[in-house]
Amino acid sequence: MTKTLVLCDCLGSQTLDADAVSAGCGMACSKVYTSLCMDQISEAAKEMQAGDVIIACQQERQQFEDLADELEVDVPGFVDLRDRAGWGEGDAAPKMAALAAEAALSVQMGKSVDVISEGTCLIVGGAAALQAAADLCDTLAVTVLVSDPDAVPTDRRFDCVVGSVKSVNGALGGFQVAFNGLQQLITGGRGAFQLSDPQDGAISDCDIILDLSGGAAMVPAPEKREGYLRAEPGHAPSVAKAVLEAAQLIGTFEKPLYVRLETSLCAHSRAEKPACSNCLNVCPTSAITSAGEHVAIDPMVCAGCGSCAAVCPSGAISYDAPPVDTLFRRLTTLASTYRKSGGQNARLLVHDATFGAEMITLAARFGTGLPAHVIPLEVDALSGFGHAEMAAALACGFEHVDILMSPKAERDVIEGQADLAAALAGTNAVHLLDPADPDALCDALRNDTITPVMCDPILPLGSRRQVARVAAKALQPNAETVALPDGAPYGAVLVDTDACTLCLSCVSLCPSGALGDNPDMPQLRFQEDACLQCGLCTNICPEKAITLSPQMDLTDAAFTQRVMHEEEPFACIECGTLFGVKSTVERITEKLAGKHAMFATSDAAKMIQMCDNCRIQAQFHSTDNPFQGGERPRVRTSDDYFSKRKDH
Repeated sequence: MTKTLVLCDCLGSQTLDADAVSAGCGMACSKVYTSLCMDQISEAAKEMQAGDVIIACQQERQQFEDLADELEVDVPGFVDLRDRAGWGEGDAAPKMAALAAEAALSVQMGKSVDVISEGTCLIVGGAAALQAAADLCDTLAVTVLVSDPDAVPTDRRFDCVVGSVKSVNGALGGFQVAFNGLQQLITGGRGAFQLSDPQDGAISDCDIILDLSGGAAMVPAPEKREGYLRAEPGHAPSVAKAVLEAAQLIGTFEKPLYVRLETSLCAHSRAEKPACSNCLNVCPTSAITSAGEHVAIDPMVCAGCGSCAAVCPSGAISYDAPPVDTLFRRLTTLASTYRKSGGQNARLLVHDATFGAEMITLAARFGTGLPAHVIPLEVDALSGFGHAEMAAALACGFEHVDILMSPKAERDVIEGQADLAAALAGTNAVHLLDPADPDALCDALRNDTITPVMCDPILPLGSRRQVARVAAKALQPNAETVALPDGAPYGAVLVDTDACTLCLSCVSLCPSGALGDNPDMPQLRFQEDACLQCGLCTNICPEKAITLSPQMDLTDAAFTQRVMHEEEPFACIECGTLFGVKSTVERITEKLAGKHAMFATSDAAKMIQMCDNCRIQAQFHSTDNPFQGGERPRVRTSDDYFSKRKDH
């Protein structure tokens, strides 16, 4: 069924050209209503009952969802045309068409898992913690951890123990806490409660942790750890907010599985030699750990920032809520629809769903709003919008990309990805915006001097590596090789041929197959398109003959294997079979012949210059054959035992 876009000019505060929007986005448009959420709510009901609709209003989304529930019809789709386009500057019809077309895309829902919290709560702190426990004990199963034995209360509505927290693992519904000096109450007797002997290393589980200790956070990135609530004990409003949130963390919750891990693609290590640790270095919550030759991700701890997916060179980690190809389709739809509708000088503004969306709304309601050529793109994770997505946006038809930073965004990751995208584009076409207020955002978008990027639009398909390469070729059509910043996931390996002995240890461990050999002769081959720049070859090379060169070869030569180093093979002195490297065999002969006990004689030294088969044959037939034993004893039979009995 064809979708219908239901329009409302919000009491005449915006101009809507229904025909232009419909022609651009390819959807039928309703008549332009004026007060769809109030006086014309009955008309909204008729539109929803008539078929599949998208309502051009986000502000009153809850009201329309409640109406759909009351009417027992499917919940409509929503798109915000007013704040992002209608209350802006210039002719907004092309942008409205682009935003409407994007809203009509079918988006694959991300995977999730149910998390069950039974309300077991650990509260850590002093007087504030005891008061919080008194407030929560009727709702949650509370245990208070205090450090001062004299602070133990006589209130037995909740449990109280003495000690300190050693470590915390897990998240909502599955915390595991280790304690030092843990002492439990001995509740019998008169006077103050007695305590058990201190116990180090005690471990307990809980669903919620309320940290009112006032000390350092017990987990990395505490604001991103679900189920871990923290407040300054001396600030009553913060404590009250944390207590209220804790009271609501009981029941079954849906936990999104933000990322997907393909361990077979991971280049973390091989043969206990370290290689890529990009994701480990950028994960703010420590949800990623080393698990041998690959990494492991704790989905309960993962907060979905997307940094790991942005910096993963092989695609082993990919953002999956929703999949990355959905984002590429959104970029293509926005750019192509805007262009088809007559829009020019498209500029992309990437923002998150909280800080960025609110900043845009305030700028529209109280300021001048976004310029007509600035198209907003809302993403779940700013740091997940990496260099491949930035380059793809530029190659799709956007002249410039702006990232509206939020206070909680992983700035280091985004800055590194922006630098890499700028190198691929050949110009500084990505800016990070840090406006102090909505007016500053509007001023920056209106007055910033940019160098527009122009190219023939591409269709971004495939993996992030493939899209980045296609985008770079479109953005720099005359370039052959593009120099990239250090740490880039693309590049070449440089081999010191004087130092390389062609031992091929690098080939045997290369996780992507970028390094290869020739089974017919001593050769080291390299295919640049497959290189992840993980560094494993540099770590494993015994001669330190390999270095990395971050770059992207845009020619077809990147897809072919080229010889990095080769030498003449050595011919076996017995059978003539080619084996080994001639220079290596000659060097070993020079060092060992007549100088080592095993090769003291000329006949023994010749074995160095024999292939495996001839060497074994020569050893077997030599006078001091190591395979030759003494004469085998005769097999004893029953007659031998009977003869011994007769003799006795």
